[in-house]
Amino acid sequence: MLGLGVLLLLAVAYAIQHFWLGRPQPVAVPTATAKAAPSATAAAGDTEGPAQPVAPGGESADTGAGPEPSGSAQLPLVIDVAGRVVHPGVLSLPAGSRVADALRAAGGAQPGVETDGLNLARVLVDGEQVLVGSPAPAAGNAVEPAAPKAPVSINRATQEQLDALPGIGPALARRILDFRTQHGPFRSLEQLRQISGIGGRKFAELRPLLVL
Repeated sequence: MLGLGVLLLLAVAYAIQHFWLGRPQPVAVPTATAKAAPSATAAAGDTEGPAQPVAPGGESADTGAGPEPSGSAQLPLVIDVAGRVVHPGVLSLPAGSRVADALRAAGGAQPGVETDGLNLARVLVDGEQVLVGSPAPAAGNAVEPAAPKAPVSINRATQEQLDALPGIGPALARRILDFRTQHGPFRSLEQLRQISGIGGRKFAELRPLLVL
């Protein structure tokens, strides 16, 4: 009997333990501690700046940029038309004008005046002078070549170098070379006065331009 009682007690204790462990347990629900983070699209919108207005047709309009500046208008040309024209004087012509335009603006050449010496198709530049009917220099009055910058050695100069000196033409240059050939190198510049065609005035003009 005692053993049976012990077994009943154990069975009851086991049943109570099983019931206690098998009962439903309360579960604590966690409360929200922070609001949801802003969406990625909202964050991206903050970094991209304000939206641009859209122009008709779907293209975005750039309100900050103005129209492209156009090239500055070309200034007119100021041309002096002189000589034998009907209305000589200073004229204002559009940029890109040619000599023919300047001649036409001045009323054209006077009767009987030839314009063959003018290049009528040449483009004008601001401030230039167009001279109409200027006679060409005669063959006997040809412009003398400019004097060389450095002094010319009278003992080594060629005929071309002597001819380039003011007041010395081909004939006088040839006489200077002949004198040098006949008498040897010049020992002084004063020997030039022994040559026909070189007087006191011409020698004074040549002396600063010559060396031995």
